[in-house]
Amino acid sequence: MNRKTLKVQLHSKDAKVPAYANSGDAGMDLFTPNKIVLKARGKVIIDTQVSIELPKNTVALVWDKGGLGCVKGIKVLGGVFDENFRGTYTIGLANLTDKDYLFEAGDKICQILIQPIEYVNVKIVDKLSDKTARGAKRFGSTGKK
Repeated sequence: MNRKTLKVQLHSKDAKVPAYANSGDAGMDLFTPNKIVLKARGKVIIDTQVSIELPKNTVALVWDKGGLGCVKGIKVLGGVFDENFRGTYTIGLANLTDKDYLFEAGDKICQILIQPIEYVNVKIVDKLSDKTARGAKRFGSTGKK
């Protein structure tokens, strides 16, 4: 496998390097350097104290951790880091539950997927192609079953 290099700068002694938990994982975990209480129905922005230099023509997309999102009700807010960004990765989280959630220093808070970017040229047209099975159908367009 030919891997690209991800350059990482740590800004505190408590910052942790983003890491794949298992071989074959698509996302690398990001961690909180501090103990944080995410209040019930609240929001928080966590500064990971990590800066990343992405490989050319890539983007870092931030996603929920499965257990935090599906089981604990902790959702990522936002989530696109462009390759030209050099600040620390700050992650917005929302608690969708009625219970406070405690993150200890070093806990996983989300995952980032590094993906290639397809750059396109924008062209204004009078009409879009209508040669699709879906067309302009929206919500429920595929049916319930």
